[in-house]
Amino acid sequence: MVYKRFEELPVWQDARRVVKDIYDLLSRNEKLRRDFSLSDQLKRASYSIMLNISEGFERDTNKEFAYFLNVAKGSAGEVRSILYIIEDNNHVPVSELTQVRYEIETVSTQLSNFRSFILKRGVSK
Repeated sequence: MVYKRFEELPVWQDARRVVKDIYDLLSRNEKLRRDFSLSDQLKRASYSIMLNISEGFERDTNKEFAYFLNVAKGSAGEVRSILYIIEDNNHVPVSELTQVRYEIETVSTQLSNFRSFILKRGVSK
């Protein structure tokens, strides 16, 4: 597997989509936007995923890349937890959370699988 740029990574592309969907969710839901600390934490956790993927890619070793993928996976877990807080506090109808919840779970799985691949075989840049 050869990637020249982090933008070519499918997991980064999917993480980018999650960020867009989070921003769309916030733009549609004033109640959620008014909970400033929660909405801010949701934004920061979501873009932390794609930022850590790109930062790890730019590092020198596969071990470092794997570390940053692990950090990104932690941020994905944080997003998932925040979505439950949003649901439990009735900030957003559950139906509006279904797609983003599916996407973040998919990204989390991709991160685990990609990290395992990198640790076993490496990735060429």
